[in-house]
Amino acid sequence: MAFEELSARLAGVVATAVTPFSSDGGVDEAAHTALLERLTLAGVPAIEVNGRAGEFDALSAGEAARVLEVAARVAGPRAAVLCGVGRDVSTATAAARHARDAGADAVSVHPPAPHAGPGAGWIAYHAAIASAVPEIGVVVHLADERLSGSLLARLGERCPNVVGAVCSVPDPVWFASFARDAGLERFVWLTGGGELAAPAHAAVGARGFTSGLATVRPDLALAVQTALVKGDLPEAMRLWEVVRPFEELRARAGAAVVKEALTAQGLCHRTVRPPHAPLSRDQQSSVWSLLSAW
Repeated sequence: MAFEELSARLAGVVATAVTPFSSDGGVDEAAHTALLERLTLAGVPAIEVNGRAGEFDALSAGEAARVLEVAARVAGPRAAVLCGVGRDVSTATAAARHARDAGADAVSVHPPAPHAGPGAGWIAYHAAIASAVPEIGVVVHLADERLSGSLLARLGERCPNVVGAVCSVPDPVWFASFARDAGLERFVWLTGGGELAAPAHAAVGARGFTSGLATVRPDLALAVQTALVKGDLPEAMRLWEVVRPFEELRARAGAAVVKEALTAQGLCHRTVRPPHAPLSRDQQSSVWSLLSAW
C-alpha cells in the first residue's frame, strides 16, 4: 500500500483487535478470522493486531506471527493492516520483517519502557525498526510526557516511512504542542485514548483514533469519527455520552472488557491470559447491561 493511501486510512478509526483464545487457552483462529471479517464488512479502514488490546505481552513470537498472517490474509487489502511490534530491537525488527513479508501495511511500535528515557536512545530504537522495513509504514506510540516533538521530527527526517503517531497522553494541550513541534502536516496524528479522548484531540489536530469499541460496535466508532470529520461536535458528544461507561470500564480493565462484550454477542470466548485478568462477576454484569442499553 502506498504511503499516501495508508495515511488516508489511518486518518479514521483504527480498530485495535483482540486475540481470541479458546477455552483451553490457545489462539482461536476461527474466531479471529470472523472478527476481522466483521470489521472489514463494517467499513473500518484500518486494523491493528498484536497491540495492547491483542494481549501482545501474553503472546509467544510464533503466536503473534500467526495472528498477523491471518489478519493480512483476511483483512487486506480491504483495510490497512498494522502489526504491533516491540521488546528488544532484534525481536522487534524480526517481527517487523515478518509482518512486511506476510503482507502488513505498517508496523505499530509499542512504546519502550519509561525508564529508557526520551532522547537519543528513543530515536535509535525506532529508527532501527523503521530502517529494517523501509517498504511499509511505521506508526509510533507516544506514552511519555517527557518526549518532545523535536525527537519525532528528527526521527521523521531520518526515516520517511514513519507516517503516523498515536498519542496516549490524555492532555490535549500537551498533544497540541507536541504535534506542532514535530510537524502537524508531516505525520498522521491519532489519539490512543479511544472515543473518550477523540473530540478533544480532534480539536487540536488529531485526524483519527484507535478504538477497542470498534471490535464490539464498529458502527458506533465510525459514527463518532464521521461526526468529528463533519465538525458536528454536538453529535460527537452525544455519542461520547453513549459510549462513555463502556470506555471508562475498558480503561480500567483492558482487553477483558472487550472480550466480555464479544462473548455476550457470541463472537469470542472471554478468556484472557496473564498479566491480563478476567473480570469480576459485577464487571461482567456491567458489560452485559451496557450492551442491552445500546
